[in-house]
Amino acid sequence: MPSTAVRLTALALAATALTSCAPAVGSIPTLAVYKYPQEHFQSIVDNCNERAAGRYKLVYRKLPREADGQREQLVRRLAAEDEDIDIMGLDVTWVAEMAEARWIREVPAGVREEIERGTLEIPLETARWKGKLYGAPDNTNVQLLWYRSDLVSKPPATWTELLAVAGELKRQGKPYYVEAQGKSYEGLTVLVNTLVNSAGGSLVSADGQKSTVDDGAMEALRQLKEIAASPVVNPAFASSAEDEGRLAMQAGRSAFMVNWPYVYPAMRSQNPQLFPHFTWAPYPRISAEDPARVTVGGIDYAVSSYSRYPAESFDAVLCLRNKENQRIGAVEGGVPPTLESVYDDPGIAESVPMKDAILSTLRQSSTRPKVPSYQTVSSMISTLLANPARLDPAAAAAGLRTAIQDALDSRGVIP
Repeated sequence: MPSTAVRLTALALAATALTSCAPAVGSIPTLAVYKYPQEHFQSIVDNCNERAAGRYKLVYRKLPREADGQREQLVRRLAAEDEDIDIMGLDVTWVAEMAEARWIREVPAGVREEIERGTLEIPLETARWKGKLYGAPDNTNVQLLWYRSDLVSKPPATWTELLAVAGELKRQGKPYYVEAQGKSYEGLTVLVNTLVNSAGGSLVSADGQKSTVDDGAMEALRQLKEIAASPVVNPAFASSAEDEGRLAMQAGRSAFMVNWPYVYPAMRSQNPQLFPHFTWAPYPRISAEDPARVTVGGIDYAVSSYSRYPAESFDAVLCLRNKENQRIGAVEGGVPPTLESVYDDPGIAESVPMKDAILSTLRQSSTRPKVPSYQTVSSMISTLLANPARLDPAAAAAGLRTAIQDALDSRGVIP
């Protein structure tokens, strides 16, 4: 890690390049950090204020709990060029949109190198747009396969194996349901994106300009239909989100579930009798030869283009997502870190016992389509693929190809 003097020099140069407005003599810049409600986050803010030693003061502004409400508030403020916003915790799907709108600043050299050092590559990729870095990954997330070890001694590796094992449990009169997110919302888009990338396909070109929906995507749609139409998948699949699956698993009706790691502490607190048999495995593959490329979630910090204190804001971002504070997020909040070294911390294993499975999954994970119109693209995908048990893969692929291109060309309705 560079010395404090080197890093402060880099930040000073960045401040000059960004034409930062200097605070009045004797005043302390107040930096507003807008982020979703997070119980432990105030302690992280306090840590960074202590580290700043009077150079600036961070103030935590809580966004709404729901992602749509967060985005709406940020978009309205940024469109109005609100100078009160300095730092934002952005969902990974918003970076391209806000960078393209010039609402967030490109990370300056010096700061960029420090952010890139030791950060997992796929989470880091979520913060890039058109080859430039616009954010600093704070936390990330991936889904795993969750199953009951009292029903299954060895977890299945592929979707085909999974459905077959569940079928055998059904024949034995044991709990057998498979839980996944089939409701027409972002969860279905995440499932589709994971299947597409796992099949070696794509939905959108790397430059974000062209709808692809290739042969790999077609194979993913066939797999989606097989899952949705299977007699061992929960009949409520088409209306199931993350929590519906979690609750079914906690009630003892299900044997398998693909879901985020938050389900582990939930099971521990809400069904302690079943908890000893609740364990995890890698996400199911489409083929035995190729790994699942699971879609990442998470939060990236970005600095507003309208902040009066960009140099101080970037310095604060480095603190908010440093190793110590990412450790707090993992231990206290259960959110997977983006700095690879944090996974080696002795205290992580107790709070996040599936950390090795998460890290292994992250190393071969995938991002959602990186386009400014992502909200529209996602809406198109989840709407066209609603009730996937009845879809015709070829017709669905053709429809997706057209609808996604319309969204990329701003011919769709922006939600």
